[in-house]
Amino acid sequence: MMENTLPARSMSRAWIGRYSLAWLGLWMAYLVPQQFALPDQLARVDPAGRIADFGVINAVCGVVALFTLPLFGTLCDRTRSRFGRRRLWVAGGATLFADGLVATGLQSDWTGIGLSWLACSIGFCMATVGFTALVADQVPEAQRGTVSSAMFGPQTVGVVLGLFCLTAIPGDLSRYLLLAAGVLVLAAPFVLKHRDTATTRSDGGVGLREFVASVRDNPAFAWTFGTRVLMNLANALATSFQLYFITDVLRVAHPEQELLLLTLVYLGWTLVSVYVCGVLSDRLGRRRAFVACGAIGQALGCAAVAIAPGMGTTLAATSLVGVGVGAYLAVDQAIITAVLPAAENRARDLGIMNIGLFGPQTLGPLLASLVIGALGGYQVLFALAGVTSLVSGLLIYRVSSVR
Repeated sequence: MMENTLPARSMSRAWIGRYSLAWLGLWMAYLVPQQFALPDQLARVDPAGRIADFGVINAVCGVVALFTLPLFGTLCDRTRSRFGRRRLWVAGGATLFADGLVATGLQSDWTGIGLSWLACSIGFCMATVGFTALVADQVPEAQRGTVSSAMFGPQTVGVVLGLFCLTAIPGDLSRYLLLAAGVLVLAAPFVLKHRDTATTRSDGGVGLREFVASVRDNPAFAWTFGTRVLMNLANALATSFQLYFITDVLRVAHPEQELLLLTLVYLGWTLVSVYVCGVLSDRLGRRRAFVACGAIGQALGCAAVAIAPGMGTTLAATSLVGVGVGAYLAVDQAIITAVLPAAENRARDLGIMNIGLFGPQTLGPLLASLVIGALGGYQVLFALAGVTSLVSGLLIYRVSSVR
């Protein structure tokens, strides 16, 4: 049975602003290491094995996320404290994330880097469980496209800001200290001001049985989960090894500068698309068309690079992918919160759904490393990403309960 207890009170601009600011710190600290800091660090500590190392680290984090996300969600639903339940998990996750970042900067071998980044990933999952449950708890349906944009729009600003700062800062520890400070400082206004709503009793369990039940008994939830997995897997395949693609295939003189340029183009278009589509989606009351358009845009960009790899083509393709990803992210949370099975287990079910976000982002690099190393290289990788994206756009139309 779908959730039928919907929030009625509109969220203020100040609440949305603090919510967005906290996500800025989280996204910057999570995505910038994935795109630049970790690959750069691994290239120096283990040049020969950097691709395999990066794939293994992300695979381990992905497997751990498969278990921790629904577990943390269930625990979050059951948490009762004077500090609140969602807010407690946000604060605890942000603190663990920041500690893990500092530890990552202190490492000098790839196994130490991997273990420290695993702590970062666990902290990120903890904070995410609390943050995403807040949308279902407190945000009315008419604002969920806007709040989805407030959640994912900061990806763009965070990655641009983080890359700009980190490429100018020498030394791993200094880079990770800056990211850790960003997590804590930017999350603080939300944690200090937010007050949770009244709680409902949670009697849901956690584990493989609950995961299977949520997917089997709720077709809309299952198809939405499948869409999310494939859309994010396509994006992970297309972007995980961007620095190495620029270095090994495009062979430009200054790969770090070109990475920053591509990132600015990609995230600039994503930012425009996510905010425009978020507002349009709320006004039109439609969600699925934005997912389909986003999937097509991402697929076209991947196809362009697969057919004609080159710096000019890559710039144009990056724009298409950015527009497509932004259109999808603008409605992501709005669709997910519309298909949650039950109000009392929101965080658990969102934890399951978040596997579709973080699982592909962490397991995608392992698959990408296998494709690059043994199945045809970067052109095959981009072709696979394009096909995966198209399939995700088809799956969303199986969700008949969402317009």
